[in-house]
Amino acid sequence: MSDKNSASGGIGIGMVLFIVFLVLKLTGNIDWSWWWITLPLWWMIPMVLLILIFALIVVLFEELSKKIREQD
Repeated sequence: MSDKNSASGGIGIGMVLFIVFLVLKLTGNIDWSWWWITLPLWWMIPMVLLILIFALIVVLFEELSKKIREQD
């Protein structure tokens, strides 16, 4: 049985917001900059960067702990 709510399938809230904003922009209902229209597509980049930075901090902390234990 497959999970239809998995992250790899379906359409995310960012894409839904982008489509709504795009339709509103193209129909002339909003006069926003294209940066604001595409903003829901860009949220993933900072999220991935934050996760990578957190992972790097954890790895560095583990390596530092390992070196401290080896010195004792």
